[in-house]
Amino acid sequence: MVENLIPCYRFNLIILSYCVFLSCFFVRSYSLGEVDAYGTFSISSFRYPETRLRPFDSRYFRVDLPPWFSSLSIVLESDVDLDAGSIAKVPESALPLICLRDGSLPLPQVTNAFVKGLVLGSFSNGSSNELEDILNEEQCYPMQKNISVKLTNEQISPGAWYLGFFNGVGAIRTQSKMIIRGPSYSFTANISVEGCTTSTMWGQYCNQNSFDSPCHGNSEIKVFFLDVLGIAEQLIIMAMNVTFSMTQSNNTLNAGGANIMCFARHGAMPSEILHDYSGDISNGPLIVDSPKVGRWYITIIPVNLSKELGETRNAGIQVCYSLEWQVLECPMGKAGLNCKWERYILQTVIRKETLFESYYIPVSEKVPSDSADFPLEPLLSNSSYDEGQDNTWTYFLLDIPRGAAGGSIHIQLTSDTKIKHEIYAKSGGLPSLQSWDYYYANRTNNSVGSMFFKLYNSSEEKVDFYILYVREGTWGFGIRHVNTSKSATVMSVSLERCPKRCSSHGQCRNAFDASGLTLYSFCACDRDHGGFDCSVELVSHRGHVQQSVALIASNAAALLPAYQALRQKAFAEWVLFTASGISSGLYHACDVGTWCALSFNVLQFMDFWLSFMAVVSTFIYLTTIDEALKRTIHTVVAILTAMMAITKATRSSNIILVISIGAAGLLIGLLVELSTKFRSFSLRFGFCMNMVDRQQTIMEWLRNFMKTILRRFRWGFVLVGFAALAMAAISWKLETSQSYWIWHSIWHVSIYTSSFFFLCSKVSSLNSENQRPLDGTYELTRQDSMPRGDSEGRERPEVLTI
Repeated sequence: MVENLIPCYRFNLIILSYCVFLSCFFVRSYSLGEVDAYGTFSISSFRYPETRLRPFDSRYFRVDLPPWFSSLSIVLESDVDLDAGSIAKVPESALPLICLRDGSLPLPQVTNAFVKGLVLGSFSNGSSNELEDILNEEQCYPMQKNISVKLTNEQISPGAWYLGFFNGVGAIRTQSKMIIRGPSYSFTANISVEGCTTSTMWGQYCNQNSFDSPCHGNSEIKVFFLDVLGIAEQLIIMAMNVTFSMTQSNNTLNAGGANIMCFARHGAMPSEILHDYSGDISNGPLIVDSPKVGRWYITIIPVNLSKELGETRNAGIQVCYSLEWQVLECPMGKAGLNCKWERYILQTVIRKETLFESYYIPVSEKVPSDSADFPLEPLLSNSSYDEGQDNTWTYFLLDIPRGAAGGSIHIQLTSDTKIKHEIYAKSGGLPSLQSWDYYYANRTNNSVGSMFFKLYNSSEEKVDFYILYVREGTWGFGIRHVNTSKSATVMSVSLERCPKRCSSHGQCRNAFDASGLTLYSFCACDRDHGGFDCSVELVSHRGHVQQSVALIASNAAALLPAYQALRQKAFAEWVLFTASGISSGLYHACDVGTWCALSFNVLQFMDFWLSFMAVVSTFIYLTTIDEALKRTIHTVVAILTAMMAITKATRSSNIILVISIGAAGLLIGLLVELSTKFRSFSLRFGFCMNMVDRQQTIMEWLRNFMKTILRRFRWGFVLVGFAALAMAAISWKLETSQSYWIWHSIWHVSIYTSSFFFLCSKVSSLNSENQRPLDGTYELTRQDSMPRGDSEGRERPEVLTI
């Protein structure tokens, strides 16, 4: 039944390749860039400005490589300081990475096995030899201070390539965090794409000639290419009219036994080491079953020519041949080598209720077209064509449009009996048992080891899996059904933004890559879950309750300074500490997902603002300046702390700023108090001409000043207050995303306790010795005891000076 195949095109490869390449090349000639000494020109060049990645941030860049490109150059500069010895010591949640993937966005956090092999490779200068096989899976490497690499068309294929930059990987990356702290890094990127100026030249430096002659010598390499434009069943490559040519004698001999090695590779230059298919085409054609759509490169290397003609006649030996090829396709709706299996096109239907999502239905009258779920049995191929009835296939084709690589294909099968169907998926062609990208045979035999294959709750009656961040272009799905049971199986195929709607534990968010050409989606998980789909439980229910109670109940420590302020009749401070404790409790209740009295942003602002005000007010309370000046200082502090709370309230430097503002307020209060209380000293000091008297006066002033300070505070409470304040600073410093709840709870207790002890340290009133003037001179006024109304005959008061 091979005659059912249609040889859709058969030409001499040399002529066709030459014409096709000229037609697509010279319309993009030298105007795209300057020609260099190697015969290359710049197709495109991009510079990405300095970008800073905070902890758990990521960035994506898309680079499009045209079919005529010769090399891709990437130059990166960053402030990352990692070497081979320190990489193993960095936890994965803080590991900076750069990832590269063909056709779709890299996704390093899906599997843990990926992280274990990171230290084995290095993406650095001269490392391009280590990147030979990066077409099938993504490659990730630790970020370094300087990276410069050049990838040629011998290593990577044309099309869309994606660079991903990550500051930390793992399930915790997508978890919503109460606080984000950790190392951040910045980088700049220069990306350029070069092409060959001459259509017949190939290679990194465009110095490999492909089409100058149909003859070449022993081990001399010739490179050709051809384009497979549609879904095909076979690609056949043949060497016809093979002869030997001896340049010295111009003799032409038959070369039926010549070894002409052919190496074929999809999307990139093949070699003896790296290729998809190989064979000796002098003895028979090279057959590629179910070739992928796109450009195929073919390398021809004659070997062992001297064995055919003898060592004495080795000089000037060349082999000549005519390279031909055939692409065999089946008629519309059929597939397989004998065109006996059914093939259906899946039509895209846009979902109205969800943005950027769609589902697929077969274009066939055999099934209804009004539902995303369609019955499978009416579409299956007739298994009677195959004698063994265990290798029957039915194929479905769908297209992922340009820019939709940030979505995921969702496949579901449900049946009323045990499902015995196997599902195979392949990008760019039809899958088979020998060639596939992903597959599902049963719950234990599938592609679950791949980082882009996610299996969910599958059973004997249900199949449910996702292909994550699917590649752009044509996809082929093959259903291999091994029996002819009469079960009722329903199938659905859809393109979704976030798998499982983030498992009901997060929100699906959309973003664009840096080029703005690709829309991708990701999950922002809640406090208790993480992972690409929020399916990883990071905090148990019991742990969530413990964290919530600790963060909320620890604010009860605000009752201590509030009680002391009320006891001292400092009503403003009492209101401030009470409001601070209440707002902090409400904020953390909302933060952990218990209950939100107001919006999250309002509660966060109130918490930080009132906390800052409470700390500063504690310092100002320790002064004895008049109320008018206190109100002035409080107004200035309120403005400053409000600005701090509304802009980056969670930064660590805020605690230092708040304590500095409080200390400045205390210092200002003391200076104002001293300038008022000791002004008589400053006046008399200016008229003191005797140096000895001046020194004695200064010493006496200093002694009285120290007595005032010592008697102003209860120093035991001051020391305990500073100890509690130090504990608060330590707990603030030790806070991380994982340990935030315990250290921040300690912060609540420590900071409120320190305020309580500082309030207790203030002495309410000083004794009379400290209140009298310090200049040693005072006046006593003696008045008579006569009534004020008896003014006549009243003597003036007698003033005694001591």
